[in-house]
Amino acid sequence: MSSTEAGPTSRASPLERFIVNALLIVAVVYALYPVLWVISLAFSSGSTPSLRAFPLPHDVTLDNFRVVTGWGDTAKSFLFARQLMNSLVVSLATASMAVFIATPTAYALARYEFVGKRSGMRTLLLTQMFPGVASAVPLYLILDTLHLLDTRSGLVLVYAATAVPFAIFQLRGAFLAIPVDLEEAAMVDGATRTQAFLKVALPAARPAIAVTALFAFMSAWNEFILAATLIGRESAFTLPVVLQSYVGEYNTSWGAFAAGAILVSVPVMALFYVAQKQLISGLTSGGVKG
Repeated sequence: MSSTEAGPTSRASPLERFIVNALLIVAVVYALYPVLWVISLAFSSGSTPSLRAFPLPHDVTLDNFRVVTGWGDTAKSFLFARQLMNSLVVSLATASMAVFIATPTAYALARYEFVGKRSGMRTLLLTQMFPGVASAVPLYLILDTLHLLDTRSGLVLVYAATAVPFAIFQLRGAFLAIPVDLEEAAMVDGATRTQAFLKVALPAARPAIAVTALFAFMSAWNEFILAATLIGRESAFTLPVVLQSYVGEYNTSWGAFAAGAILVSVPVMALFYVAQKQLISGLTSGGVKG
């Protein structure tokens, strides 16, 4: 067969392209409909829009956002600002603690062989098999004994305890994907093991660290059950607990709930936008080992 011969190239017919595009449009509309419905509720006044109708706001207003943020009410505005700060502090502290503890631990598990390594990995894996809510009662008793109930410090410790094992597994895979030759070359040039870790392995794993930190931040930012169990003071509430207060047993303020959901989503969307380059490279790191 000559080098100029080539096999037939299969191209989709116009009908096939039309079907594929139609299915994709339906999938996008199906995925975006709940988001559009929440936005419609947040900016609408009056009754809840019908789920069968296209979710357009009726009588556009910002009253629901004023209700959530307490705009015009100094005391309530201060309370919402404090609750927002609670969520930010707890989430940032959880992400920082998870990365600070998990990074050297994951590096050691990826690069060293030592007694108890396999059993330690199995124990970490075992902790991921049980939901955090299953330990709510013991955690409550422990924090009560340590006088950490209704505090941000206690909530950070609880969230970090669940975020650290996940972060270790995530970062261990990233360090395994980094060629050992890079660190060995640095040590041949006179670097110590610590210097090779700090100046070679750590910069190479930066995208994976960014992804791990974001996941830890999101897990703490969105968590509700443990926060509602361990926090009783309104001034110590995080935003998910605040949102739940708009859903009552006999009455639900759907507009305020939707407005609060949008406000809670804004910081996470901003983080995704700022760190999108790191996220793309971090999520794909380790997929191809060179």
